[in-house]
Amino acid sequence: MNDTLSARALAFRQLHTDPGCFVIPNPWDVGSARLLAQMGFKALASTGAGHAFSCGLCDGAVGRERMLAHLRQMADATDLPLSADLENGFGPEPETVANTIRLAATTGIVGASIEDGSGDRHAPILPLALATDRIRAAVEAARALPFPFTLTARAENYFVGQPDLADTIQRLQAYQEAGADVLFAPGLRTREDIAAVLSAVDRPVNVLMGLDGVTLTVADLEAMGVKRISVGGSFARAAYGAFLRAAREVQEHGSFSYTNEAISGRDITRLLRGTRS
Repeated sequence: MNDTLSARALAFRQLHTDPGCFVIPNPWDVGSARLLAQMGFKALASTGAGHAFSCGLCDGAVGRERMLAHLRQMADATDLPLSADLENGFGPEPETVANTIRLAATTGIVGASIEDGSGDRHAPILPLALATDRIRAAVEAARALPFPFTLTARAENYFVGQPDLADTIQRLQAYQEAGADVLFAPGLRTREDIAAVLSAVDRPVNVLMGLDGVTLTVADLEAMGVKRISVGGSFARAAYGAFLRAAREVQEHGSFSYTNEAISGRDITRLLRGTRS
């Protein structure tokens, strides 16, 4: 297991140093993970929102123990490196975040992200000093692991409705100094904002796509210097959107034309046969 984990961890690190950028899609359950692996993606990242929806919960309501169990299943589902959405570390204190990293590292993941959101709608972003101490504690925990763990630090300003580019950059720079391997500010929507972040830091930058109205492509982002592209909960939302449209068609019109757009059971089976049973 240690050899396998180390090999996955090294492969994940290599993706961040190879030329160009790569897409790290976000499955929300074992089935979606296996399908994405079969399609040829090189790494996967969990989505806290997508998993919460699959549990009938709102984003952020899963809790640490349930999330760890989910990550064990996801890490075992494919042979690909898996990075975990560990939300805000499941507690405000740096030691809580460090302990979350240590516990999560036993599930088979080889990387994770920690965000600086507080969960408090009145003050949704943690103070910079505390947020930086939390990343520093996460880095120290990650460096003590017996395999190279890739830690991503997230600045949540744009994601929580506080689109302050200067503060976002200041936070990412502080997290860089604290030792984060990858930097991430979800919610950036324009070339100009993404370019400003890229020019202000010297670590690999992850950009979230799958945002309404954003038309940037993989080629666009690669040309700008983005290293990693994720889709967050948007694949899960796309799947649930199709499910709800189908249900509304049956409920409101009594028809079943949604099956014209559905993948066949035979095609799903064909894809899944290429993954581990």
